[in-house]
Amino acid sequence: MKKLLCVLILFCCMMSIVVAQQKKEPAQIPILGWYGVSPKDNTVERFKEQKESGITHNFTFYKNAEELATALDAAQKAGIKVIAHCPELEKEPEKTVKRFMNHPALAGYFLRDEPGRADFPELGAWAKRIQKVDNSHFCYLNLFPVYAPPAALGTDTYREYVQQFIEEVPLQLLSFDHYPIILDETGNRIVRNGWYENLEIFSEEAAKAGKPFWAFALTVAHASYPIPTIEEIRLQVFSNLAYGAQGIQYFTYWTPGTDEGFDFHHGPIDHDTRKRTEVFDRIKEMNREIRNLSKVFLNAKVVSIAHTGDIIPDGTKRQAKLPDVIKMFETEGEGAIVSILEKGNDSFLVIVNRDFKKSMKVRIEGDHSLQRVLKDGTVVPARAYINTLEVDPADLLIYNWKK
Repeated sequence: MKKLLCVLILFCCMMSIVVAQQKKEPAQIPILGWYGVSPKDNTVERFKEQKESGITHNFTFYKNAEELATALDAAQKAGIKVIAHCPELEKEPEKTVKRFMNHPALAGYFLRDEPGRADFPELGAWAKRIQKVDNSHFCYLNLFPVYAPPAALGTDTYREYVQQFIEEVPLQLLSFDHYPIILDETGNRIVRNGWYENLEIFSEEAAKAGKPFWAFALTVAHASYPIPTIEEIRLQVFSNLAYGAQGIQYFTYWTPGTDEGFDFHHGPIDHDTRKRTEVFDRIKEMNREIRNLSKVFLNAKVVSIAHTGDIIPDGTKRQAKLPDVIKMFETEGEGAIVSILEKGNDSFLVIVNRDFKKSMKVRIEGDHSLQRVLKDGTVVPARAYINTLEVDPADLLIYNWKK
């Protein structure tokens, strides 16, 4: 009887492993929450809540290695990855890396935010010390946007700043921030000039270096940045992905305190009450769309990127000829980003409505091989739809064909 019971227990354990393997989530675009779960709330429940929002990676500033260790243990139970930061990582990098490098929740190591050119030699040496001990997890930091002044960059041009960083700091991936939706002097929401130029430069330089890049969407209001609508979040995320971004980052998840120097408010989690705001639901919806479309964007390479419209953004190119599979293509309204991506034997045409306030009409005709990828990730023949479609504000259309 005891032998039979042991066999049954062993069988149940084996079946549990099989079911767990079957339920393994498909690969998706990483989604990072800056100012993630507050160190004061390093609990499994708060990390599960973050997981529920669709965020996959957590980053925040821990005051010591013990606080980081608590976060890693809680995040592991919730299925969240953590980018490590604590003072010990800089003071004693080898010792600290050896302590955490085998933790299942560890994603990588954070160095410093928005360095200038003068910081590059020190950062390069620091990264090499970490990588000598652990080269299976990435080192990570975030570069300035194009609107940073030359005095902050430490170079004459933004492109030179990015190029010098790539040359001197050997990181496995690149990242930059740029928050494009701002309030103008009359209170109107506008797209900051220079955003698409920033994407152009960063995408090009990352491709030249053969490295993936991550980009941001702003999800906390402060200063001239308004509480983000779902359309404004979509515009940032879909534009980043169309330019080839391999990771999406939210600034922020947890609302920072006012002691940070800004009137931060309405991040996904409120600072004072520690409860969700309406922005939590907006990023949850956005993250669902990212997850559903990861099979298009994850590991895809940009073949070409261009824009339509009477006026195209500074620093970008006007759309010219498309591949022969597309027989007719026109857009109305403010215009669109038109990106062609390749992934294995698949080619994708990604069309993003650049207007986050108004819908856009797109007329597209293709041959019989053209397929349409819907927002839920399913694929249908393009001819199942009429030739003229209306694209919601900041939304996208995706088409697919075999090379």
